[in-house]
Amino acid sequence: MDTKNTEPASRGAWLAVAVLAGGLFAAVVSTTVVSVALPTIGRELHAGATQSAWIVDAYVLVYASLLVAGGVIGDRRGRKGLFLIGVATFGLGALVTGVAPNTGVLLVGRVIQGLGPALLVPGSLTIIRAIFEEPGKRATAIGLWSTSSGLALAVGPALGGVIVNGLGWRWVFLVNVPFSALLVVLGARLIPRVERNPATSRFDWAGAVLSTLSMAAVAFGIIEGPEWGWASPRILAAFAAGLVALGLFVGWELRRPEPLVDIKLFRHSAFTVANVAAMIVFFAFVGAIVYFSAYFQNVQGHSPIEAGLDVSAIGVAFALAAPLSGRMVARIGPFWPMFAGLAVSGVATLGLLRLGPNTGIGAIWWDFALVGGGVGLSLTPMTTTAIASVEASRAGMASAVHNALRQLGQVLGVAILGVLVYAKLPHSHKGGGRLAPHTGHLFVTGLHHAIWVCGCVLLAAAAMVALLAVSSRKPMAGAARPAGEATRAAPASR
Repeated sequence: MDTKNTEPASRGAWLAVAVLAGGLFAAVVSTTVVSVALPTIGRELHAGATQSAWIVDAYVLVYASLLVAGGVIGDRRGRKGLFLIGVATFGLGALVTGVAPNTGVLLVGRVIQGLGPALLVPGSLTIIRAIFEEPGKRATAIGLWSTSSGLALAVGPALGGVIVNGLGWRWVFLVNVPFSALLVVLGARLIPRVERNPATSRFDWAGAVLSTLSMAAVAFGIIEGPEWGWASPRILAAFAAGLVALGLFVGWELRRPEPLVDIKLFRHSAFTVANVAAMIVFFAFVGAIVYFSAYFQNVQGHSPIEAGLDVSAIGVAFALAAPLSGRMVARIGPFWPMFAGLAVSGVATLGLLRLGPNTGIGAIWWDFALVGGGVGLSLTPMTTTAIASVEASRAGMASAVHNALRQLGQVLGVAILGVLVYAKLPHSHKGGGRLAPHTGHLFVTGLHHAIWVCGCVLLAAAAMVALLAVSSRKPMAGAARPAGEATRAAPASR
């Protein structure tokens, strides 16, 4: 064992966490920063509501679909190398997107960009698990890593507004190019090499294709349904293909000696609850940020920078709560932070039902803060529980499954909530322009429907966590520590 690489209190270990957190920050901010730029992109590239949804979801869908494959490849080939490749791919996609002459090329760039997080994110958690052997330190490190996503949520909308106003929407993407280059240089120097798992069978390409197809087909049906009609043969075929692919994926994985995803992991109630709750949180949280940004611009006529500042209370509160959550998990375990965060965010979301076409931010900023704080409190215990539920050799898979379900929630949130928000608007008003008073009221009505859904699913997740606690003699206490010995760093990987 290389003690230099695994010493949890060393300065190098925390610097490595900072680089890993920087990769997560870049992945998350690429969603939130775009949410503010969507109305401007819609006007300049003549993109309607469906194309605007794809600008967000093309990135997130690739990200979510390939996370599991990325995690398994990292387990086999080495996490550090895959992290660096992921960051470089992300930067390349940002470059293509930033210079895109039309929506088609922009979407191609977003697909390339989405490949990056699929490679860098699952390996990040595995590396953290390897270099922090003591559970309390590891929980703190995961909390700091998660805080970077909160920081991205906090600065993303405001940063997007500043960039769009000052430099134009293209620099929302291009700013990632030099940042990615910096992360590659620092990562190569600071991130330790982590022991890889020798492969005893071939990579599960069939499982990777089936899982990607199932998520892509369902997302396609949801996003394109309002455009083509829910009874359209193409939409029905997309949903059918998604369900069939999912069934084939589950059946195939159950028969594989070394599956891409060990379906049997979901027999563990704590693992299942943590993952389903994370999917729900991202469904409600990230999806809502996109449409609150659109509300402030399209209904109230705010500039991109004003809209970014309007929703920034969500991310600021998230960034403050996430590290606190890590310390709470280290001291009292994951149950109470997870339950309290879900309950608070659910109630606060429903409080936003009083929002109207002319509601000022002064009346609702504290609701936004409670939503962000509640989610920030809940995510670290979810991640800790999911990773601690498996042995060290499957850490990459567990991390990838957890993050894939989080991103799947984001895909479904943007798609489903978009259907609700824009349901009553005439097709000609679904682009990026300012809405007239009448259509503004229709937008707000649709936003209320989306808020109802978000609030209820968050409270349902809280109830699910509570039921798990009631059914367990010692509620989720085991999730605060890793199952099995921690992965130890060694110079054998690449």
